[in-house]
Amino acid sequence: MKKDIHPDYRPVVFKDMSCGYAFLTKSTAKTKDTVKWEDGNEYPLVKVEISSESHPFYTGKQKMLDAAGQVEKFKKKFKWKQEEKK
Repeated sequence: MKKDIHPDYRPVVFKDMSCGYAFLTKSTAKTKDTVKWEDGNEYPLVKVEISSESHPFYTGKQKMLDAAGQVEKFKKKFKWKQEEKK
């Protein structure tokens, strides 16, 4: 292998910010944050929004998120179609 062309492959902690689940693995992901792990060592920390612990496919629990009233906006937009059917 050529020297100085490969990214730094090192142990990294990934933490799911929605439920607090964290796991240690190896990665080349760059981060400025660090965290002290269960073994007493400090590792780089990568914060993620969703993981297998919080994803509905893996948990079997469906979360309904309504970002800024999107459902109401959709219903208002297509209200005339519902009235035509009546």
